[in-house]
Amino acid sequence: MKKLMNDPKNVVTESVEGFGRAHADLVTVNPDPLYVVRKDAPRSGKVGLVSGGGSGHEPLHAGFVGRGMLDAAVPGPVFTSPTPDAIIPATAAVDGGAGVVHIVKNYTGDVLNFEAAAEMAEAEGSTVRQVLVNDDVAVEDSLYTAGRRGVAGTVLVEKIAGASAERGDDLDAVVAVAERVVANVRSMGVALTPCIVPHAGDPSFDLREDEIEIGIGIHGEPGRRRGKLEPADAITEHLLQPVIDDLGLASGEQVLLFVNGMGGTPLSELYIVYRAAAALLDRTGVSIERSLVGNYTTSLEMQGASVTVLRLDGEMLTLWDEPVNTAALRWGV
Repeated sequence: MKKLMNDPKNVVTESVEGFGRAHADLVTVNPDPLYVVRKDAPRSGKVGLVSGGGSGHEPLHAGFVGRGMLDAAVPGPVFTSPTPDAIIPATAAVDGGAGVVHIVKNYTGDVLNFEAAAEMAEAEGSTVRQVLVNDDVAVEDSLYTAGRRGVAGTVLVEKIAGASAERGDDLDAVVAVAERVVANVRSMGVALTPCIVPHAGDPSFDLREDEIEIGIGIHGEPGRRRGKLEPADAITEHLLQPVIDDLGLASGEQVLLFVNGMGGTPLSELYIVYRAAAALLDRTGVSIERSLVGNYTTSLEMQGASVTVLRLDGEMLTLWDEPVNTAALRWGV
């Protein structure tokens, strides 16, 4: 194992410390318990947005703390949920009196810990609502979930809900638009290689040189099937067609197309995937109104990609275009 680290036990704390120093104009890092909060939080009268989960998926979630997205992010250990003792103070730190929304990926540990934290935060006087993201079409259940997993579609939920909160929408409105995004976003991913969790020191699973895993999760969970390496266009179709089918996309609909890297794939290859996905959507008669390509929800150094499609309506499109100023996503400012 070759990694730029000191002690494996300190990977997350040292990484978050470095992130805070690099983006001190945007965020403040609370070291113990560990969470990242927007520099100007709390803002009176604004709905607060908090997300989090296991580390190893950077820039998710700390990279999306800032104007127009999250107010706080709670990083757990690598591929392990944060605990309520960090989620509770992060929630309090962004509570401006208008309520707080927890955006939670559908993994059992995340769901249970955020639910427990919400109950305790409410006992302390906060109003907390939860939005559960479950965009992965690959499998209904896995080692980590009951139901579908939450993967790269989380970024789109955070952006659109964040813009809703930023413009002053109330708690019910922010939750409603977030849940509408969840209902209309689907993803599927592929792994070309496994990743190595720092404290384990070994690959998270085995793939031969000529094999790929279709439908992989962001923690290295198994997907739909294992197959032989194929050209990028064929792999992209394996990912995108189930997404199209699950959404029931019809000719004339408008979408946002998001090609996400898993951490170890060059941007040049992600654009090859985007090219193939866009061509397939063109043949379906679907209009691509907005796009996003890059490493936004990773799995350490895994080579691979995921394809996410969001069916857009007019409000989602407006909110997507609203200014955002975070470490990982920035436009309009």
